[in-house]
Amino acid sequence: MNRRAFIGTASAAAFGACVPGCCGCCTDRLGVCSWSFRLPLDGVAAEMKKMGLKRIHLALQPFLEGESRHGAAEGAGALDKVKARIASGEWVLSATMIGFPQEDYTTPATIMKTGGVVPDAAWEANKKIVKAGAKLSAELKAPMLTLHAGTPSADAAAKKKFADRVKFVVDTCGEAGVPVAFETGQETAEELAEFLQTMPGAGVNFDPANMILYDKGDPVAAVKILGKWIRHIHIKDGRRTKKPGDWGDEVPWGDGEVNPPAFFAALKEVGYTGAFAIEREAGDNRVADIALAASRYRQVH
Repeated sequence: MNRRAFIGTASAAAFGACVPGCCGCCTDRLGVCSWSFRLPLDGVAAEMKKMGLKRIHLALQPFLEGESRHGAAEGAGALDKVKARIASGEWVLSATMIGFPQEDYTTPATIMKTGGVVPDAAWEANKKIVKAGAKLSAELKAPMLTLHAGTPSADAAAKKKFADRVKFVVDTCGEAGVPVAFETGQETAEELAEFLQTMPGAGVNFDPANMILYDKGDPVAAVKILGKWIRHIHIKDGRRTKKPGDWGDEVPWGDGEVNPPAFFAALKEVGYTGAFAIEREAGDNRVADIALAASRYRQVH
């Protein structure tokens, strides 16, 4: 199926069986990232119901370290509702997610310094978040926990420290019985694959737009490099920056440079059978953009 057909073709099978050109995936694998809506979790639940979505990539921030990017703090009552939604089948967890409060996404340079497990000043506090996130993920019976690990400097000592901290995350999640997947973004696929070879138990939450927004390579080619580690997929699109050092532009799914038909074909080629979670972190029309992404995904699945 060509790009024009992907974006524009309406099919009677759009909400049911696979259509010609499909990569073999099914619509019940589609979900959404809870933080994409910028709504309290009750609002997230309401919008998901309207869109016919059950799968959710759930940010744990509202119950650990509430913040504006991934969800303001919500009380024990909200967590009880989450558990009830999972128990009833209204929600199906594809993964949980944690972030760290020191992370600064103002520019690619600021997140390189502040992202993930890298900053020394934040490490002791972040260890507590990792432990709490692993424990809550296990309590919710999440298939995996995802996060950005960050990227160390080229210094050998910094790389060793980074590897030790990532191993702490992998081991902590492993002890809780929850696999961990690190999100693509701040490194090339080749660099990430080289690192993963040294980190048994670690997987990848593959975000194709991040490869573009960070200007770190072609996401379709990256799938083929990282295939055996990919455990979870974000449906997100973007356009590459025209000014090195600046962010690229995140755009609605299908409007950017990911090339969804080629992306899905690459995933089929590497044998990916997991979930797809729509993520939208830019724009002021989040609900409509998420609905558009769901519609476009369903047109080819």
